[in-house]
Amino acid sequence: MFGMGGVEMLVVGIVALIVVGPKDLPMLFRNVGQFVGKARGMAREFQFAMNKAVDESGMNEISKGLKTAANPIGSAFDSVKEAASDATKDLNLDPDSEAGQLSAKRAEQTKKIHASTARAAANRKAEEAAAALAKADEAEAALNAGSKSDT
Repeated sequence: MFGMGGVEMLVVGIVALIVVGPKDLPMLFRNVGQFVGKARGMAREFQFAMNKAVDESGMNEISKGLKTAANPIGSAFDSVKEAASDATKDLNLDPDSEAGQLSAKRAEQTKKIHASTARAAANRKAEEAAAALAKADEAEAALNAGSKSDT
């Protein structure tokens, strides 16, 4: 909230317990909570008023124009993302509709693909481990053969 962590809040709570006393502490915390709630409400109202003023003044359009001038590729991607989110938001994905059934099928197929990919990766890693173990066994056998010929 004010850059205070858990330890600082604990210290404040202990000091408040000592100074105020356990009898009046709940009333103090209630009053502090009400004050914080009012402060947040005022901050929210102020932020809403500022955003409304910015919208009315046309600063958003100017800001978008400057961003577009500074980074045309990024603004193009933002436009594409916005269009895609609008398109997906407008889709009716009712489970009984055709689009909903296609979406369910695609989700099921995606799960199957992820499972088979994970299975293939696990098999590949097991094969690599077996190959590494065989190579280590061969190296150990060669070492043992070399040490027997030395003796």
